[in-house]
Amino acid sequence: TLVLATRYVLGRERGPVVANLSTTSALDAVAAQFGCPVFRSQIGEANVAEEMLRRGAIIGGEGNGGVMYPRINFARDSLVGMALILHLLAETGRTVSELLAELPRSYIWKEKLACRSDGIRAALKVVRDEYALWPMDLRDGVKVTTPDGWFLVRGSNTEPIIRLVAEAATRERARAMIDDVRGRVRACLGEN
Repeated sequence: TLVLATRYVLGRERGPVVANLSTTSALDAVAAQFGCPVFRSQIGEANVAEEMLRRGAIIGGEGNGGVMYPRINFARDSLVGMALILHLLAETGRTVSELLAELPRSYIWKEKLACRSDGIRAALKVVRDEYALWPMDLRDGVKVTTPDGWFLVRGSNTEPIIRLVAEAATRERARAMIDDVRGRVRACLGEN
């Protein structure tokens, strides 16, 4: 949703885009087509809105489909997202499937692990240490960028769990990244 809405907005005006750390890299590809930067924020609507204000973003949102369009408001608004995409469909004469086929193919795999709150910090340290040679973003858990994708490990702010998210060009590679990091986190937590 956010990727297609962004394509429509950037086709009409140029400016910065903001998304959270777990949003697909397809957003970066769309913004690059228009020569526009993408800035990342911590996960959460308030964090995205704050970064949008700071960067003067013309659109933003989260990977869960939440579109934030400041011309209307600085909150996730599904109706605005739908309206922007409907405009894109009407103007291009294409279907959603045709528009999606133009994007870089990628897959996101998500899992969660039950974890006491005192184990989250230790798990994040293990991930930082084990993947220390890769580029990292530590603003909201640990996001590691690899040559063929990325993964994010973070403690939930609402439940006693660790969230694992990975994106890669194939479903198998995204799952393999999650399998690897899950194994390291479970070992740290004393699980099999």
